[in-house]
Amino acid sequence: MQKNIITTTLGQVQGYEENGIIRYLGIPYAEPPIGQLRFKRAVKKQPWKGTFCAREYGNAPIQLNNGHVMGDEDCLTVNVERPVGGEKLPVFIWIYGGGYNTGYTSDPMYTGEAFAKDGILFFSFNYRTNVLGFYDFTTYPGCEDFESNCGLSDQIMAFNFIYDNVEAFGGDPERITIAGESAGGASVVNMLACPGVKGKFTQAIVQSGLPNCVMTHNMARENIDLFLEGMHWTEKDLAKLRTDDPRMFLFGNEYVAAKHQYKNPGMFLPGPVQDDLMPVRPLDAIRGGSAEGVKLIIGTNKDEGTMFVHPENTGFPNSWTMITEMLEKNANISSLPKIVDYYHPSEEDSFIRFATDYAFEVPSVKVAMAQKKYTEDVWMYRYELVTKSGEATGWKASHAFELPAVFVKPEHEFAKFVYDGEITGVFEQISSEMHGEWVNFIKKGNPSGEWDRFEGAKSPVRIYDRKSRTEILDRTVLMKVWGDMRFYEA
Repeated sequence: MQKNIITTTLGQVQGYEENGIIRYLGIPYAEPPIGQLRFKRAVKKQPWKGTFCAREYGNAPIQLNNGHVMGDEDCLTVNVERPVGGEKLPVFIWIYGGGYNTGYTSDPMYTGEAFAKDGILFFSFNYRTNVLGFYDFTTYPGCEDFESNCGLSDQIMAFNFIYDNVEAFGGDPERITIAGESAGGASVVNMLACPGVKGKFTQAIVQSGLPNCVMTHNMARENIDLFLEGMHWTEKDLAKLRTDDPRMFLFGNEYVAAKHQYKNPGMFLPGPVQDDLMPVRPLDAIRGGSAEGVKLIIGTNKDEGTMFVHPENTGFPNSWTMITEMLEKNANISSLPKIVDYYHPSEEDSFIRFATDYAFEVPSVKVAMAQKKYTEDVWMYRYELVTKSGEATGWKASHAFELPAVFVKPEHEFAKFVYDGEITGVFEQISSEMHGEWVNFIKKGNPSGEWDRFEGAKSPVRIYDRKSRTEILDRTVLMKVWGDMRFYEA
């Protein structure tokens, strides 16, 4: 008798057992987005005959990752990891980050064995990234039949496939937590706003999300015009998008990454656009009650900006000239004096603090405030652990530095970098705290008895550090400095 076979809405799937965990890997949830489906939203997979052998992760989406071109257009798959025993398991769905530009589920950082060992049904899925996933060509001549938000449509379809099959895999559809970091965290915020997944999850965790990384069709052209420039194309060349090797498009994508801040300081890289899948900007939708009743953990890292602010090819403004231009372009120039006063131009880390607050801290507090109107169950955290490596490199408690602790991955190459020179106990402590409190939240709907709920600009915040604690952070002045300034929303 064959073991570990379950029946999904698309057909039978056979997983495999290893070290007390059953894995079902690389399950297709949508038709391959190739040929006529390139630049089309996800199309539901046709049921298969027989039994799908789910022993290997699917292809990564096409991307340039650490200088290496990788991936394939045929990449839309779901993965499942669960303990051998148990029914009605709490469910955890992870969305990888990477600026909507990179990322894939087979990255050893994102495998879910630590959660499965804690009695949780873990899901992850691939979605299209960069040009194929988040470039909006719909307003260009000859591209009228292209569709917007292809990568977002992948995420929505994956969520619905998971929801429809949670019980088949042994999960509890009433206890589904979604989570992600960076663009994955932003994607969680988007899911709080998207009608297509409403009611399909009960809890959410946002790690270092960028809630304002959403554009109009018109604003998306600012980056795509750079893409054309980087490809040495005119609009007449856009027909090549249909047939050329999509790996070639990475040249234009890298050009956008290098140039976008110098054209429009403070603008995000291409991400979701407002359309029928996301009709209202996420923060505004949440303020209107789009995620009523959903419990939320949301937080940031103290020094997010060290990963993005650079002397050259910067990812966010690196000078007062750029900040001034950013404010001028968005009708916020009257706020320049208070911005200058708050960030003190004589300080060495002014621009890192500015980027951290602009992209991560301030909008995350605003999301917490918005959701607090519709549920008492909102918690905020801040990751502040500066390891010896973080001090020596100047990265400090930078973007993504909490991931090894959340996934309990001390042997991952990134973890070795972050904890280089530290005694073993430092990782063990921070991992026990972060992973443990995520597990408590997933299972019980409350992360810790020592972590009080969010109250507002002056609020209890869980601080993850060498000595983790909950303390009152007063961000009243910070929130007043930024007020309701908006950027690149035209």
